[in-house]
Amino acid sequence: MLAGLGAGGAERVVSLIAAAMVRGGDEVTVVSFDRPADPVFHPFPAGVPLVRLGLPPGAAPGPLLVARRVAALRGTLGELRPDVVVSFLTKINVVSLLASLGRRHRLIVSERNNPRAQPASRGWGMMLRALLPRADAIVMQTRASLSLLDARARRRARVIANPMAAPLRERRPGRAIVGVGRLDRQKGFDLLIDAFARLAPSHPDWTLVIWGEGPERAALEARIAALDLGERASLPGNSTVPGGWLDQAGVFGLSSRYEGMPNVLGEAMAAGVPAAAFACAFGPDEMIAHGETGLLVPAGDVAALAAALETLVADAALRERIGAAARAASARYAPAVITAEWRALIDSLLGVRALVGEPQPERRGPAAEPLDRLVGVAAGEAAVAQHG
Repeated sequence: MLAGLGAGGAERVVSLIAAAMVRGGDEVTVVSFDRPADPVFHPFPAGVPLVRLGLPPGAAPGPLLVARRVAALRGTLGELRPDVVVSFLTKINVVSLLASLGRRHRLIVSERNNPRAQPASRGWGMMLRALLPRADAIVMQTRASLSLLDARARRRARVIANPMAAPLRERRPGRAIVGVGRLDRQKGFDLLIDAFARLAPSHPDWTLVIWGEGPERAALEARIAALDLGERASLPGNSTVPGGWLDQAGVFGLSSRYEGMPNVLGEAMAAGVPAAAFACAFGPDEMIAHGETGLLVPAGDVAALAAALETLVADAALRERIGAAARAASARYAPAVITAEWRALIDSLLGVRALVGEPQPERRGPAAEPLDRLVGVAAGEAAVAQHG
């Protein structure tokens, strides 16, 4: 289950898992809450049905929208009769937990962000805490993020990182510092612009390119103008193809105030692009070995980020060394490795059949029964059958 099928990180993960499950002979359906006419950014294999429920944000007042989503998803699950449902992102997880009560399928929920930091009403947090122990499994992306769970939920938790790989495209690294993500406060592109402004005078042949769209575009454009960066910094929007932002990247900058586990950092590392990153919660400090596979600086420290970026900009040999080491280290997040972990988790759950929310006996090993029907609930505004 997902909210939608746009250009987000969770959507990319769902598409990869769906492809892996289909290759294994399983039947996969992807359910999302977006509109049927909305674009699909990440490709899905032929034969994977996309069930798009047409209940995006704003389709109804808040509480009524939640009720309508629960009812629509519950009806869809009744029609599909899946063996396993996989749900992504906090609000979609709550909806999936409510819609699954009393159903005879296994339910996996996955947190893809930092619920303590992301803006959400207190009510969502309370509902999530109350419902999480009813999930059959809870997937977190980093070891540190387990601290978000209470003791009951932690007993059902599993750490599975994001699958990350560079697109199969030719790269011609240029003199561009690149940032990628939704243009919102979480991604901290205001801080990345400030950091670039500190090093720009000493490196007139380097530019800053921030890919993505979002509500902070006007504010970021104003910041670029106020710092007199002119043509040195640009906001070209979303890349036209997945991973297209990597094509001419010379250095990657991660300026997020918080994360779940940054897909774009993993993609940059897999492509051999040297990165400087804030050590924000969560992910960067588990992905980067400082000085070896990238440079880490204290979260929110603009001066330190500027210094790290300048270190990379000024030293081509260092960029080459760190980029190569990052590419090698990223093998631990290869899609084949991560999707195998998802399959092992799903197979282990199929050994127990009970109503969602009922007590379950202790599981002692992987189930022998093959997976028949998998429903992933997409994160954007859609649901059912994996697509942050």
